[in-house]
Amino acid sequence: MAHTERIISEETIFTGKVFTVKTRQVELENGKVQGREVVLHNGGAAILPVDDEGNVYLIRQYRIAFEEEVLEMPAGKLEKGEDPFEAAKRELSEETGFTAKHYFNLGEMWPTVGYCGEKIYLYLATGLTAGETHPDDDEFVTTVKMPFEQAYNMCMDGTIKDGKTLIALLKAKELLGK
Repeated sequence: MAHTERIISEETIFTGKVFTVKTRQVELENGKVQGREVVLHNGGAAILPVDDEGNVYLIRQYRIAFEEEVLEMPAGKLEKGEDPFEAAKRELSEETGFTAKHYFNLGEMWPTVGYCGEKIYLYLATGLTAGETHPDDDEFVTTVKMPFEQAYNMCMDGTIKDGKTLIALLKAKELLGK
């Protein structure tokens, strides 16, 4: 039998630029009623650029939620109805300046299933061609080039903590045979 909860009622608590927060009353499988807090998000797209020499390009930027710089793959939020693949290509260009000859779909990840409906679509880019970066006006990023194996080791030793980047590097390692 599939597990499910039936939404009885919901109330919007907050609507912002990036997400909406709702409270929901749900009926559980056993008939009891329980409150839920849910963050609704349009999702995001992320892309892992790997060059012909086996280097990966990550982005270093300050993330206010953790109050520190984070090393992560190029990524951005989706506008309502936006195609994730097109968004990933846009982010690749904006944050690294690259375009690519080959793209591979690495699937999607759900970063926080307990309370957030965000989906992040993951891609791998190879056959890179360099160009100029053009980040958003409120975006301050530094591109960091390193051997793929170094980035993988940083996943394994806990240096890289960003979930989308961890998953993409692990999947790319398998896909590329590294």
